Amino acid sequence: MNPLLFSNIIGKGKPLLILHGLFGSGDNWISLGRKWATHFEVHLIDLRNHGRSFHDDNMDYESMTDDIIAYCEHFRLHHIYLLGHSMGGKLAMQFAVRYPEKVQKLIIADIAPKKYSRKHDFIFQALQKIDFSLHNSRKIFDTVLQKDIPDIAIRQFLLKNIYRKSKESFAFRFNLSAIMDNYDNILEALPSFLQFDKKTLFIKGENSNYIQKTDTGWITAHFPLAEIK
Repeated sequence: MNPLLFSNIIGKGKPLLILHGLFGSGDNWISLGRKWATHFEVHLIDLRNHGRSFHDDNMDYESMTDDIIAYCEHFRLHHIYLLGHSMGGKLAMQFAVRYPEKVQKLIIADIAPKKYSRKHDFIFQALQKIDFSLHNSRKIFDTVLQKDIPDIAIRQFLLKNIYRKSKESFAFRFNLSAIMDNYDNILEALPSFLQFDKKTLFIKGENSNYIQKTDTGWITAHFPLAEIK
């Protein structure tokens, strides 16, 4: 059995579990988490191979769903409010169709239940160029990434995952090799013929192309009571 997922739990009330996206962590949601903690017990979870959670060679939605059910059983959570963004949204969908009795409300941020094409290869390429035996400052890390990632917002997001392992060395918090090896699993569609028959909110980012108008059919096939905002 795998170790329990790391989380930061704040607030009191009905349990709200937040599942982050690829290369992220629960800390990405801390500002909103504190806001919502006035009404909910907010669980900011680090998924496997991310943040402070355990590393594992296997990373598909079935195994990650097992992680979430183990987490719920450990904390005795029932009728949860579940919010997932991007990869975390795919995981939230998978959890909801597999354990519908556990989910009170489902919110999916900026992802559809379809299969996606590869969009992160340039990030993999950039991250592999960081050599922690040679590079030893955040300024240098940023300079290395800049050659392949001109968008400073993306670089800053990725740089949050670098931590000081010791006085002399740095490391990635995420398990880059496992993420790369399992990338095709992460892009996979929700399996056919699975449904979640409770109200579900899909939130589309205004400037994002991850949810298209043509995805409505995909969404309603799995989530017949879905609303898209």
